[in-house]
Amino acid sequence: MMTKIFAHRGSSGTHPENTFPAFMEAERVGADGIELDVQLTKDNKLVVIHDHTVNRTTNGTGNVRDYTLNELKQLDAGSWFKGDCHDAKIPTLQEVLTWMQHNTLFLNIELKNVTLELPNLEELILKEIERYNLAHRVIISGFNHYSLRKIHELNPDIECAILYLEKLFKPWDYAAIIGARGLHPHSPKTDRAMITEAEQKGFPVRVYTVNQEERMKQLIEYGCSAIITDYPGKALNVRKMVHKR
Repeated sequence: MMTKIFAHRGSSGTHPENTFPAFMEAERVGADGIELDVQLTKDNKLVVIHDHTVNRTTNGTGNVRDYTLNELKQLDAGSWFKGDCHDAKIPTLQEVLTWMQHNTLFLNIELKNVTLELPNLEELILKEIERYNLAHRVIISGFNHYSLRKIHELNPDIECAILYLEKLFKPWDYAAIIGARGLHPHSPKTDRAMITEAEQKGFPVRVYTVNQEERMKQLIEYGCSAIITDYPGKALNVRKMVHKR
């Protein structure tokens, strides 16, 4: 099995995160998938942005939840990043799923409802995935494991994966309890033994966020299902090098 390369918020090391320039760059370099974050607007539309505020990644200020979709679309989501993507806007999940009709990328959707209540987020996301017939190419992950359980109960065909920061004892057993089928651990707390046992038990391990070449090489050699990185182009070169030997 070849380790897949997922572009974290798109190719966010080279382009403004969670925007189409970053997603399209990931596709251009040959990434296997993209990871992105989904939140709700004031008018309950699904938008792709990591933070609960627009302050860091746009020229606006305030909470995402206090903006309508139309208001968010007026913001510049690109100029903050090296200043060369001033036309970039905050995408909707619908726009991303429409774009995915024309490629073969996998999509990892991270739910951003850990510290903020986002009512009906799960139902709204599932409705869009089902509408575009993309259940077989989507993984839903999050730190809110109650939310992942709800996703599983609503549509058990879609893979859920637990995001976690610290080492867990037999994480595959815990994941199974909530109906998750994948493990998304933090790179510094992930070792070879866990990866080997999890993969043998049928739980794909996708490690985040891996940006150093030596660590990429190590994890690929360990045989994890995927690495999630800000630099998909770099990771693809490392993978090529590992498999050449």
